[in-house]
Amino acid sequence: MTGYSDGLVIETTGLHKQFRSRRGHRIVAVDHLDLAVPAGGVHGFLGPNGSGKTTTIRMLLGLARPSGGTMSLFGEPVPHRLPQVMARVGAVVEQPKFVPTFSARKNLSLLARAVGVQHRAVDAALTQVGLSGRDRERYKGYSLGMKQRLAIAATLLKSPDLLILDEPTNGLDPAGIRDIRDMIRTLGESGVTVLLSSHILAEVQQVCHSVSIIGEGRLLASGPVEDLVSDGDVKAVRVRVADTGAARTVLRDRGWQVADDGDALVVEGASQAEEITHALADRGLYVRELTAVRADLESVFLRLTHGSALHADSPDDPDGSHHRGTDAATAQEVER
Repeated sequence: MTGYSDGLVIETTGLHKQFRSRRGHRIVAVDHLDLAVPAGGVHGFLGPNGSGKTTTIRMLLGLARPSGGTMSLFGEPVPHRLPQVMARVGAVVEQPKFVPTFSARKNLSLLARAVGVQHRAVDAALTQVGLSGRDRERYKGYSLGMKQRLAIAATLLKSPDLLILDEPTNGLDPAGIRDIRDMIRTLGESGVTVLLSSHILAEVQQVCHSVSIIGEGRLLASGPVEDLVSDGDVKAVRVRVADTGAARTVLRDRGWQVADDGDALVVEGASQAEEITHALADRGLYVRELTAVRADLESVFLRLTHGSALHADSPDDPDGSHHRGTDAATAQEVER
Protein backbone atom coordinates (compact mmCIF):
# COMPACT_ATOMS: atom_id res chain seq x y z
CA MET A 1 0.00 0.00 0.00
CA THR A 2 1.31 3.40 -0.90
CA GLY A 3 0.05 6.95 -1.17
CA TYR A 4 -0.47 7.73 2.54
CA SER A 5 1.92 9.24 5.03
CA ASP A 6 4.39 7.09 6.94
CA GLY A 7 2.63 3.86 5.95
CA LEU A 8 -0.20 4.45 8.43
CA VAL A 9 -3.53 2.89 7.52
CA ILE A 10 -5.35 4.57 10.43
CA GLU A 11 -4.30 7.83 12.03
CA THR A 12 -6.13 10.04 14.52
CA THR A 13 -4.85 13.25 16.09
CA GLY A 14 -6.53 14.80 19.11
CA LEU A 15 -9.68 12.78 18.42
CA HIS A 16 -12.36 13.79 20.89
CA LYS A 17 -15.92 12.70 21.52
CA GLN A 18 -18.29 13.85 24.20
CA PHE A 19 -22.01 13.42 24.78
CA ARG A 20 -24.75 14.95 26.83
CA SER A 21 -26.70 12.36 28.75
CA ARG A 22 -30.45 12.60 29.05
CA ARG A 23 -29.94 14.26 32.43
CA GLY A 24 -27.59 16.80 30.93
CA HIS A 25 -24.33 15.40 32.29
CA ARG A 26 -21.22 15.78 30.14
CA ILE A 27 -19.74 12.42 29.13
CA VAL A 28 -16.26 12.19 27.57
CA ALA A 29 -15.99 8.95 25.60
CA VAL A 30 -12.76 9.65 23.67
CA ASP A 31 -10.29 12.17 25.07
CA HIS A 32 -7.90 13.68 22.49
CA LEU A 33 -6.79 10.29 21.22
CA ASP A 34 -3.71 9.96 19.00
CA LEU A 35 -3.86 6.60 17.27
CA ALA A 36 -1.49 5.24 14.61
CA VAL A 37 -2.01 1.86 12.94
CA PRO A 38 0.74 0.77 10.53
CA ALA A 39 0.10 -1.09 7.30
CA GLY A 40 0.08 -4.88 7.41
CA GLY A 41 -0.36 -7.38 10.22
CA VAL A 42 -2.71 -7.38 13.17
CA HIS A 43 -2.92 -4.33 15.45
CA GLY A 44 -4.60 -4.79 18.82
CA PHE A 45 -6.83 -2.02 20.13
CA LEU A 46 -7.05 -2.66 23.87
CA GLY A 47 -8.75 -1.07 26.81
CA PRO A 48 -11.05 -1.84 29.74
CA ASN A 49 -14.79 -1.95 29.16
CA GLY A 50 -15.99 1.60 28.62
CA SER A 51 -12.59 2.96 27.57
CA GLY A 52 -13.78 4.34 24.22
CA LYS A 53 -12.78 1.57 21.80
CA THR A 54 -16.14 1.09 20.11
CA THR A 55 -16.84 4.83 20.02
CA THR A 56 -13.50 5.36 18.24
CA ILE A 57 -14.28 2.63 15.72
CA ARG A 58 -17.74 4.09 15.09
CA MET A 59 -16.22 7.49 14.38
CA LEU A 60 -13.69 6.02 11.95
CA LEU A 61 -16.53 4.34 10.06
CA GLY A 62 -18.72 7.44 9.96
CA LEU A 63 -21.26 5.97 12.40
CA ALA A 64 -20.64 8.67 15.02
CA ARG A 65 -19.60 12.28 14.63
CA PRO A 66 -16.42 13.43 16.44
CA SER A 67 -16.51 16.46 18.71
CA GLY A 68 -12.97 17.43 17.72
CA GLY A 69 -9.66 16.27 16.27
CA THR A 70 -8.84 14.67 12.93
CA MET A 71 -9.01 11.15 11.48
CA SER A 72 -7.66 9.56 8.31
CA LEU A 73 -7.86 6.19 6.59
CA PHE A 74 -5.14 5.46 4.01
CA GLY A 75 -4.15 9.12 4.26
CA GLU A 76 -7.64 10.33 3.31
CA PRO A 77 -9.43 12.58 5.83
CA VAL A 78 -12.60 11.04 7.20
CA PRO A 79 -15.50 11.39 7.35
CA HIS A 80 -15.12 13.90 4.48
CA ARG A 81 -13.45 11.38 2.15
CA LEU A 82 -15.00 8.23 3.61
CA PRO A 83 -16.89 7.31 0.40
CA GLN A 84 -13.57 7.26 -1.48
CA VAL A 85 -11.96 4.73 0.92
CA MET A 86 -14.82 2.55 2.10
CA ALA A 87 -14.29 0.09 -0.75
CA ARG A 88 -10.96 -0.73 0.92
CA VAL A 89 -12.45 -1.19 4.41
CA GLY A 90 -14.33 -4.12 5.91
CA ALA A 91 -15.74 -4.00 9.43
CA VAL A 92 -17.62 -6.21 11.89
CA VAL A 93 -18.87 -3.86 14.59
CA GLU A 94 -22.38 -5.16 15.09
CA GLN A 95 -23.89 -8.54 14.23
CA PRO A 96 -24.90 -8.36 10.55
CA LYS A 97 -28.41 -9.30 9.51
CA PHE A 98 -28.47 -12.62 7.67
CA VAL A 99 -31.59 -14.46 6.57
CA PRO A 100 -31.90 -17.33 9.07
CA THR A 101 -33.48 -19.79 6.64
CA PHE A 102 -30.95 -19.17 3.85
CA SER A 103 -27.66 -21.02 3.60
CA ALA A 104 -24.39 -19.24 4.23
CA ARG A 105 -23.64 -19.36 0.52
CA LYS A 106 -26.99 -17.87 -0.45
CA ASN A 107 -26.64 -15.10 2.13
CA LEU A 108 -23.19 -14.21 0.80
CA SER A 109 -24.36 -14.44 -2.82
CA LEU A 110 -27.08 -11.88 -2.12
CA LEU A 111 -24.55 -9.57 -0.46
CA ALA A 112 -22.10 -10.01 -3.34
CA ARG A 113 -24.77 -8.99 -5.81
CA ALA A 114 -25.71 -5.98 -3.66
CA VAL A 115 -22.13 -4.66 -3.47
CA GLY A 116 -21.39 -5.47 -7.10
CA VAL A 117 -18.63 -8.04 -6.73
CA GLN A 118 -18.27 -11.15 -8.85
CA HIS A 119 -19.64 -14.46 -7.62
CA ARG A 120 -16.20 -16.04 -7.30
CA ALA A 121 -15.61 -13.67 -4.38
CA VAL A 122 -18.13 -15.77 -2.42
CA ASP A 123 -16.03 -18.91 -2.86
CA ALA A 124 -12.87 -17.05 -1.87
CA ALA A 125 -14.45 -15.54 1.25
CA LEU A 126 -15.90 -18.86 2.41
CA THR A 127 -12.51 -20.50 1.97
CA GLN A 128 -10.72 -17.74 3.90
CA VAL A 129 -12.95 -18.19 6.94
CA GLY A 130 -13.02 -21.99 6.78
CA LEU A 131 -16.70 -22.42 5.91
CA SER A 132 -16.38 -23.83 2.41
CA GLY A 133 -17.49 -27.28 3.61
CA ARG A 134 -20.45 -25.95 5.60
CA ASP A 135 -21.71 -23.29 3.19
CA ARG A 136 -24.88 -25.16 2.16
CA GLU A 137 -26.21 -25.30 5.72
CA ARG A 138 -28.84 -22.87 6.94
CA TYR A 139 -27.59 -19.88 8.88
CA LYS A 140 -29.98 -20.54 11.79
CA GLY A 141 -28.25 -23.88 12.42
CA TYR A 142 -24.80 -22.34 12.74
CA SER A 143 -22.97 -22.14 16.04
CA LEU A 144 -22.05 -18.69 17.36
CA GLY A 145 -18.48 -19.15 16.14
CA MET A 146 -19.62 -20.09 12.64
CA LYS A 147 -21.94 -17.07 12.56
CA GLN A 148 -19.01 -14.86 13.48
CA ARG A 149 -16.90 -16.39 10.73
CA LEU A 150 -19.68 -15.76 8.22
CA ALA A 151 -19.87 -12.14 9.37
CA ILE A 152 -16.16 -11.79 8.66
CA ALA A 153 -16.62 -13.55 5.30
CA ALA A 154 -19.17 -10.88 4.37
CA THR A 155 -16.56 -8.15 4.91
CA LEU A 156 -14.02 -10.05 2.79
CA LEU A 157 -16.22 -10.09 -0.33
CA LYS A 158 -14.68 -6.85 -1.55
CA SER A 159 -11.10 -7.91 -0.65
CA PRO A 160 -10.50 -5.06 1.82
CA ASP A 161 -7.06 -3.70 2.66
CA LEU A 162 -8.24 -2.89 6.19
CA LEU A 163 -10.42 -5.13 8.36
CA ILE A 164 -11.84 -3.74 11.61
CA LEU A 165 -13.08 -6.29 14.13
CA ASP A 166 -14.75 -5.19 17.37
CA GLU A 167 -14.60 -7.96 20.01
CA PRO A 168 -14.95 -10.79 17.46
CA THR A 169 -14.63 -13.56 20.07
CA ASN A 170 -17.29 -12.32 22.49
CA GLY A 171 -19.44 -15.20 23.68
CA LEU A 172 -17.38 -17.90 21.98
CA ASP A 173 -16.19 -21.09 23.65
CA PRO A 174 -12.43 -21.84 23.75
CA ALA A 175 -12.56 -23.78 20.46
CA GLY A 176 -14.39 -20.92 18.76
CA ILE A 177 -11.90 -18.38 20.12
CA ARG A 178 -9.01 -20.47 18.78
CA ASP A 179 -10.62 -20.73 15.33
CA ILE A 180 -11.21 -16.96 15.10
CA ARG A 181 -7.70 -16.28 16.39
CA ASP A 182 -6.11 -18.53 13.77
CA MET A 183 -8.21 -16.96 11.04
CA ILE A 184 -7.24 -13.43 12.09
CA ARG A 185 -3.56 -14.40 12.17
CA THR A 186 -3.83 -15.81 8.63
CA LEU A 187 -5.55 -12.66 7.38
CA GLY A 188 -2.80 -10.49 8.88
CA GLU A 189 -0.13 -12.63 7.26
CA SER A 190 -1.90 -12.34 3.89
CA GLY A 191 -1.28 -8.59 3.73
CA VAL A 192 -4.59 -7.34 5.16
CA THR A 193 -4.25 -4.81 7.97
CA VAL A 194 -6.47 -5.96 10.86
CA LEU A 195 -7.53 -3.65 13.68
CA LEU A 196 -8.61 -6.00 16.46
CA SER A 197 -10.52 -4.59 19.41
CA SER A 198 -10.48 -7.15 22.20
CA HIS A 199 -10.25 -7.63 25.94
CA ILE A 200 -8.92 -11.23 25.81
CA LEU A 201 -5.27 -10.31 26.30
CA ALA A 202 -3.78 -13.79 26.08
CA GLU A 203 -5.35 -14.17 22.64
CA VAL A 204 -4.18 -10.71 21.57
CA GLN A 205 -0.59 -11.46 22.53
CA GLN A 206 -0.66 -14.58 20.36
CA VAL A 207 -2.02 -12.89 17.25
CA CYS A 208 -1.10 -9.18 17.27
CA HIS A 209 2.08 -7.64 15.91
CA SER A 210 1.46 -4.27 17.55
CA VAL A 211 -1.04 -2.79 20.00
CA SER A 212 -2.50 0.48 21.23
CA ILE A 213 -3.74 0.51 24.82
CA ILE A 214 -6.28 3.14 25.87
CA GLY A 215 -7.91 4.01 29.17
CA GLU A 216 -10.63 6.56 29.85
CA GLY A 217 -10.52 7.51 26.17
CA ARG A 218 -6.80 8.37 26.19
CA LEU A 219 -3.81 6.60 24.64
CA LEU A 220 -1.67 4.97 27.34
CA ALA A 221 0.86 3.06 25.21
CA SER A 222 1.41 1.97 21.63
CA GLY A 223 3.97 -0.06 19.73
CA PRO A 224 5.10 -3.58 18.83
CA VAL A 225 3.95 -6.17 21.38
CA GLU A 226 7.52 -7.36 21.99
CA ASP A 227 8.67 -3.82 22.80
CA LEU A 228 5.84 -3.13 25.22
CA VAL A 229 6.40 -6.41 27.04
CA SER A 230 10.19 -6.09 27.16
CA ASP A 231 9.91 -2.52 28.43
CA GLY A 232 7.84 -3.75 31.35
CA ASP A 233 9.30 -4.29 34.77
CA VAL A 234 10.90 -7.62 35.58
CA LYS A 235 8.12 -9.56 37.21
CA ALA A 236 10.23 -12.25 38.86
CA VAL A 237 13.40 -14.32 38.54
CA ARG A 238 13.51 -18.00 37.62
CA VAL A 239 16.25 -19.90 39.50
CA ARG A 240 17.59 -23.43 39.10
CA VAL A 241 19.94 -25.05 41.63
CA ALA A 242 20.90 -28.63 42.48
CA ASP A 243 19.05 -28.66 45.82
CA THR A 244 15.68 -27.03 45.18
CA GLY A 245 14.34 -27.69 48.68
CA ALA A 246 17.25 -26.05 50.45
CA ALA A 247 17.17 -23.10 48.07
CA ARG A 248 13.45 -22.62 48.68
CA THR A 249 14.07 -22.39 52.43
CA VAL A 250 16.94 -19.91 52.06
CA LEU A 251 15.00 -17.63 49.74
CA ARG A 252 11.84 -17.64 51.84
CA ASP A 253 13.90 -16.86 54.94
CA ARG A 254 14.94 -13.67 53.16
CA GLY A 255 11.27 -12.68 52.91
CA TRP A 256 10.89 -13.29 49.21
CA GLN A 257 7.94 -15.03 47.58
CA VAL A 258 8.97 -18.38 46.12
CA ALA A 259 6.92 -20.67 43.87
CA ASP A 260 7.80 -23.98 42.22
CA ASP A 261 8.12 -24.08 38.44
CA GLY A 262 9.03 -27.62 37.44
CA ASP A 263 12.59 -28.20 38.60
CA ALA A 264 13.10 -24.46 39.11
CA LEU A 265 11.92 -21.77 41.52
CA VAL A 266 10.27 -18.46 40.64
CA VAL A 267 11.28 -15.73 43.06
CA GLU A 268 9.49 -12.41 43.56
CA GLY A 269 10.47 -9.55 45.85
CA ALA A 270 14.22 -9.29 45.32
CA SER A 271 15.23 -5.80 44.16
CA GLN A 272 18.22 -7.18 42.23
CA ALA A 273 18.87 -10.63 40.78
CA GLU A 274 22.36 -10.51 42.33
CA GLU A 275 20.78 -10.63 45.78
CA ILE A 276 19.40 -14.07 44.99
CA THR A 277 22.77 -15.31 43.77
CA HIS A 278 24.55 -14.03 46.89
CA ALA A 279 21.94 -15.40 49.29
CA LEU A 280 22.25 -18.88 47.80
CA ALA A 281 26.04 -18.81 47.47
CA ASP A 282 26.41 -17.83 51.13
CA ARG A 283 24.72 -21.14 51.98
CA GLY A 284 26.79 -23.18 49.51
CA LEU A 285 24.06 -23.32 46.88
CA TYR A 286 25.27 -22.37 43.44
CA VAL A 287 22.97 -21.15 40.67
CA ARG A 288 22.68 -23.20 37.50
CA GLU A 289 20.21 -20.86 35.83
CA LEU A 290 19.02 -17.32 36.59
CA THR A 291 16.47 -15.87 34.17
CA ALA A 292 14.37 -12.72 34.36
CA VAL A 293 10.65 -13.39 34.05
CA ARG A 294 9.27 -10.30 32.38
CA ALA A 295 5.71 -9.12 32.42
CA ASP A 296 3.34 -10.46 29.78
CA LEU A 297 0.90 -8.27 27.88
CA GLU A 298 -1.78 -8.79 30.51
CA SER A 299 0.39 -7.49 33.35
CA VAL A 300 1.50 -4.51 31.23
CA PHE A 301 -2.14 -3.79 30.41
CA LEU A 302 -3.22 -3.97 34.05
CA ARG A 303 -0.38 -1.71 35.15
CA LEU A 304 -1.21 0.90 32.50
CA THR A 305 -4.96 0.85 33.03
CA HIS A 306 -4.89 0.75 36.82
CA GLY A 307 -7.62 3.08 38.00
CA SER A 308 -9.35 3.25 34.62
CA ALA A 309 -13.05 2.49 34.45
CA LEU A 310 -13.65 -1.23 34.17
CA HIS A 311 -17.27 -0.69 33.22
CA ALA A 312 -19.04 2.03 31.29
CA ASP A 313 -20.01 4.86 33.59
CA SER A 314 -23.70 5.44 34.08
CA PRO A 315 -24.87 8.73 32.56
CA ASP A 316 -27.40 8.89 35.37
CA ASP A 317 -24.86 9.14 38.17
CA PRO A 318 -26.71 11.17 40.82
CA ASP A 319 -23.71 13.34 41.67
CA GLY A 320 -23.72 14.83 38.17
CA SER A 321 -19.96 14.50 37.87
CA HIS A 322 -17.85 14.61 34.72
CA HIS A 323 -18.01 11.14 33.16
CA ARG A 324 -15.45 9.33 31.06
CA GLY A 325 -15.06 5.96 29.46
CA THR A 326 -18.36 5.23 27.77
CA ASP A 327 -18.54 2.97 24.79
CA ALA A 328 -21.19 1.62 22.45
CA ALA A 329 -24.07 2.04 24.89
CA THR A 330 -23.32 5.73 25.26
CA ALA A 331 -23.74 6.20 21.51
CA GLN A 332 -27.45 6.09 22.25
CA GLU A 333 -27.21 9.19 24.40
CA VAL A 334 -27.87 12.69 23.12
CA GLU A 335 -24.81 14.11 21.34
CA ARG A 336 -23.50 17.45 22.32
